[in-house]
Amino acid sequence: MTRPTIGRRALLGASAGLLAAPAIVRAQSGGRVVVGTWGGDYQDLLTANIADPLMKPQGIEVLYDVSVAPPRKTKLLAERMTRRGTYDVACLSDIDMFEMAQQNLFDPPTPDLVPNMNNVIEALRKPYALPHIYSGKVILYNPDRMDKPTSYNDLWDPKLRGRVGLADGLYMQFIESAALINGGSPSNFEPAKPKLLELKRLEAKVYPSNEALAAALNSGEVWATIMWLARGFMWKKAGIPITHAVPKEGATPIVFDKAVPRNAPNKANGWKWMQAMLEPSAQGGFAERMGYVPTVTNAPLPEALAKEISFTPEEQANFVKIDYQYVADNNARLLDWWTREFKG
Repeated sequence: MTRPTIGRRALLGASAGLLAAPAIVRAQSGGRVVVGTWGGDYQDLLTANIADPLMKPQGIEVLYDVSVAPPRKTKLLAERMTRRGTYDVACLSDIDMFEMAQQNLFDPPTPDLVPNMNNVIEALRKPYALPHIYSGKVILYNPDRMDKPTSYNDLWDPKLRGRVGLADGLYMQFIESAALINGGSPSNFEPAKPKLLELKRLEAKVYPSNEALAAALNSGEVWATIMWLARGFMWKKAGIPITHAVPKEGATPIVFDKAVPRNAPNKANGWKWMQAMLEPSAQGGFAERMGYVPTVTNAPLPEALAKEISFTPEEQANFVKIDYQYVADNNARLLDWWTREFKG
């Protein structure tokens, strides 16, 4: 799922800090859109591909309320009974967005509000949000150190003892992968537990962040991992010796969604942002820099780039269909098991 000039950053940060004061938001809401999002490269690309070229010409000032996902989810829930919330646009991963949508927090998008949604890939459509970008879970591996894997199960090969690395934040993705090769399904992750304990006995390493895992892949400490293809694309561009393989079990898509809260203070501008993010130019910018595939059918990619980041029609047909309700219902319990039993 993770940087204009210093003066602009300072201005954005100061403005975002004022968002907690409802009176100030009311006084300044006419020409603004407030986007609750991640920071770093993602925020930079929002500015470069949406805010500056598409929103600024409309006279709309973009402010970012930046944090990791849990505080943004907490804020959405805390403000749900208020007349005016903080966000005009909420950015979340598909699983987090599903969880928030169950609380009836968002207005449904329609083609009247967002004409570009007519171009959204059918399989990525939802009644409560629009998909911004997507990728899929694959196996990343060092081709100089090991043969090309064809299944998640290949990472359990004793020849890879101590050479498989996992990023702690993707615990649910590893649990799902282990379930799929041990009799489980998207609606039953229990078979993952004994399979992951096997991997633990094979000395798999857990890293605290994606960056730490990348360093291990770069040094040769780790030869293989399970990760989003887009992340692998960025690592490969940075010189890390990896390539990818789509497992026969199927890639699991990761979609980063956006939604307009029912109590958005600048709702009309929120819908203008949603329209802009689906423009082919904006979609292509994210693909070229971060390796995420466009979610619309009218944003073709250069052939070389598409080969690196896209999925073939056959691979798309074999995508693992996420059971969002199952994940939402079992996330806390599975995280507790991961922390105590697998990492402990």
